[in-house]
Amino acid sequence: MPSWSELEPFIISGLALGGVYALSGVGLVVLYRATGVLYLAFGAVGAFGALIAWSMVQGGIPQWIAWIVCILFGGVVTLGYGTVFGPPLAARGPLVRAVATLGLTLILAGAMDLLWTTSGGQARSLPLPTDGGGFTVAGIQVTWTEVIGVAAGVALTVGTGAFLRYTKLGTAMRAMANDREITATLGVPVRRVEAAAWFGCGVLAGIAGLLLQDLVSLDATTLTYLVISSLAAALIARLRSITITFVAALVIGMIHDMATTFTALSNYRDMTPFVLAAVALLWVSRHQTVMGRSGEEAS
Repeated sequence: MPSWSELEPFIISGLALGGVYALSGVGLVVLYRATGVLYLAFGAVGAFGALIAWSMVQGGIPQWIAWIVCILFGGVVTLGYGTVFGPPLAARGPLVRAVATLGLTLILAGAMDLLWTTSGGQARSLPLPTDGGGFTVAGIQVTWTEVIGVAAGVALTVGTGAFLRYTKLGTAMRAMANDREITATLGVPVRRVEAAAWFGCGVLAGIAGLLLQDLVSLDATTLTYLVISSLAAALIARLRSITITFVAALVIGMIHDMATTFTALSNYRDMTPFVLAAVALLWVSRHQTVMGRSGEEAS
């Protein structure tokens, strides 16, 4: 068993990673509630944008321009996909909609493999200005990137909750999540609402790509499939609650990093999101079954 002092650094790094997972997971939940599409290309879009930013910096372009391009790339590509494929997918089943975004993932993954083939075994790096500074807590160095990772997750969760509750666009998104056809008959501009959801999710993909490449590594495959952890957090929340998504993402991030200190678990830490999502879904299913039987007996 590792000591507490050995766990502390991994708790902090896990919280930062979980914060970015939360940022991604909330974006997935909001898009799903507004359009019914489970956006599996989230990680690939962020990875592609991060690699574009890396190439621009290598070419001598100022870093801040490269970061903006990364974020805008995510927003534009996702909006373009939603504009072209969103309307025809709206009438299809959930499985078809999810598989369609998986196709986009494979296209982007193939393009990244073609454009940014690894040569010489050299790792890419796109340092953020938050890397150089930080502070110390109980003898543990905390970087500003890690702080931003947690803060971004908190801010997005709170901000999204307020947005959905108090703004007209947020109200329209909640209404579409309940019944798309009735919302359209009430005069709500469904296409505009969907476009806003697609673009916002893409922007979050770009931001997540920038943060994750700094916290993990600037690798196309790694960043593409990190969406699995965010998806697991969203599934634990049953694609409904952004608050539960946030908490689940933090737990996934911490357990994932803390597993590194356990010799018996270190080789299996990538299974963390699958295991936690499966346990949570089984528990929810069992709870609903028990409650249903109790209701039948009472009646």
